[in-house]
Amino acid sequence: MSMQRGQWSSRLGFILAAAGSAVGLGNIWGFPIQTAKNGGAAFVLIYLALTFLICFPVVILEIAIGRRTQKNPVGALDELAPGTPWKSVGMLGVLSGVMILSFYIVIAGWVFGYFLEIATGGLQRLATDGEFSTFVGSAWKNLIYMGLFMIATVAIVVGGIKDGIERWARYLMPTLLIMLFALIVYVLTLDNAGKGIAFYLIPDFSKINIKVINAALSQAFFSLSLGMGALITYGSYVSKQDNIISSGFIVTLFDTFIAFSAGLLIIPAIFTLAPETTAETIPAGPGLLFVFIPKVFMNLVADIGYYPASFLGAFFFLLICFAALTSTISLLEVPTSYVVDQGKTLRKKAAMLVGAAVFFFGLGSMLANGASEFFTQFITYPKGGPPVDFLTFVADIFFETSLPLGGFLLSTFTLFIWKTKNLNEEISQGYPDYPGSLVEKLITTMLHVAPFVIFFIFINTVLAKFFGITLF
Repeated sequence: MSMQRGQWSSRLGFILAAAGSAVGLGNIWGFPIQTAKNGGAAFVLIYLALTFLICFPVVILEIAIGRRTQKNPVGALDELAPGTPWKSVGMLGVLSGVMILSFYIVIAGWVFGYFLEIATGGLQRLATDGEFSTFVGSAWKNLIYMGLFMIATVAIVVGGIKDGIERWARYLMPTLLIMLFALIVYVLTLDNAGKGIAFYLIPDFSKINIKVINAALSQAFFSLSLGMGALITYGSYVSKQDNIISSGFIVTLFDTFIAFSAGLLIIPAIFTLAPETTAETIPAGPGLLFVFIPKVFMNLVADIGYYPASFLGAFFFLLICFAALTSTISLLEVPTSYVVDQGKTLRKKAAMLVGAAVFFFGLGSMLANGASEFFTQFITYPKGGPPVDFLTFVADIFFETSLPLGGFLLSTFTLFIWKTKNLNEEISQGYPDYPGSLVEKLITTMLHVAPFVIFFIFINTVLAKFFGITLF
């Protein structure tokens, strides 16, 4: 192991950091809206089943590969299958991490900008129709917000495993939880919040079909950030004495818990402003976070006053900043670890070089919302329709498509190249009772199913996104 590599100081440190990697913007606006649109509690049940039956085994194998090799995704697969093309799967993960971070940092900059501008009295302006388009179209403003968020991310990764990532995870994750629950408690006291809870939690099994099941598995897979080597990288810093089954289970459970809790905040908040909301009219994506949510807090002004409403709005966006930061840290750590290991480069230099490259690649996504005609109408897919902006294009390629492809290839690699025998041997370190146990039988069985299910998601995503073809 390189002298430049570190190790988590404790099992808790790894769990908090890995959970932070999984918890992000997708948990805050993705899961609640998917649930609301796809049958409420019925969707949640399917999501939970698929998370622990299909995604959990992939969580375990990624951590195990990382701990076994104590290397980044490229080095790890090269060590386990030397002289073969399998290391290109690791390279796909590193490239995906760079490109996902390049657009993620733009959205994180929007969140940070909204926090600062609401905190300084701009709530009324941001709640005005059309203001979001003006905000994202301001190139210089977004360049500053994006740059500040990138600097914060690089600074934490430069600090290393114990003093950087783990130390900040110990602060950020508990703080995120406290802020989330404080906002939930407050929102549930507002008028019509009960309608939102009913809308969110009462199951509608009539909506369940293959398309909804695919959406549930996609949400679970993307929420856990599988397929890009983040957990391989984090796993490479895990002690051989740690039980990676229980640690992986806690990380998976924590991510699911945050996503579900975010729904208890977001959906009732929507109903406080629009009590007649339906599954068809509920806002989604950036429109939910940056257009609708400021209106929710502005709606509170008549009851509690402008400054208290602004405080709550700023508090909400600070919460989202924390969720985004825990993800940008892990996204930057993947390519940084690669440069440190493969390039024999000092961590500080590696993190700064990768951060600069990500910032440069992110400029296209930053300009893709009206600031540049070229990046705003970047490409038209074969399925036709209006041109897609550069940010959406990068997200479709490296987030929606490459993550399930990476998960499929990693699970296939484990089954047919590395073999479950070697996986089980690695798991048994820190879990002596694992061989022959019921847990081993369950993990092995699920690993044999996972590649086929994930491959279906990949094919269905490619056909739907780019060609307008839905298999079911």
